[in-house]
Amino acid sequence: MTLLYWLLVALMVVGIVGAVVPGIPGASLIVTAIVVWGILYGFGSLGLPLTVAILVLLLSIGVDFLAAYWGAKQAGASRWGQIGAIIGLLLGFFGLLPALPIGGPILGLLIGPLLGAIVGEFLYRKDLQLAVKAGIGIVVGSLIGNLIQGLLAIAAVVVFLFATLPTLYGGDATVAPIPQSLPPEPLNSPPAELVAPASSLQSMWLPSQTDAPQY
Repeated sequence: MTLLYWLLVALMVVGIVGAVVPGIPGASLIVTAIVVWGILYGFGSLGLPLTVAILVLLLSIGVDFLAAYWGAKQAGASRWGQIGAIIGLLLGFFGLLPALPIGGPILGLLIGPLLGAIVGEFLYRKDLQLAVKAGIGIVVGSLIGNLIQGLLAIAAVVVFLFATLPTLYGGDATVAPIPQSLPPEPLNSPPAELVAPASSLQSMWLPSQTDAPQY
């Protein structure tokens, strides 16, 4: 039970990383881990953690779009720049950028949106300086959104830990003392006052020397 618990917590930590790093599942992993724990051991103490995790998942989706929109608006980018950023994100994730033969999808996820936004904005405005400015604005907005998602994911995991740790270790913290058993009393034993001493019984049934017959 304890091993599974900490494995699920490790899965939540991966979800926190995924909330910040594009291409890795984020809040969805946290929700999945909480649901698995609830299915196995009950949802009695998971009402608040599960609600918070689902809200974080929904907010993460909204924050992702709002942050990109805010960055594009601050930099004066058009829809071409935003579409180019999405295309660059996909190309970077699958490692299809010709300029990135090495580095894997993580490097592509970081540089792909920037290059895609610059190319898309340049095709629309025909001005390289404005295209670079718009591309940087979109990427900065996305990074801020990822940072907010990471903070929300941390909050969801902390709520889960506070709700479940006392339940997990509560049974081991206090152990009831084992009562010492008293020696069993004999069954159907007569009261002490009814038990005559052996000497009185002997004197009752055996004749004394004075009562012996004289010949």
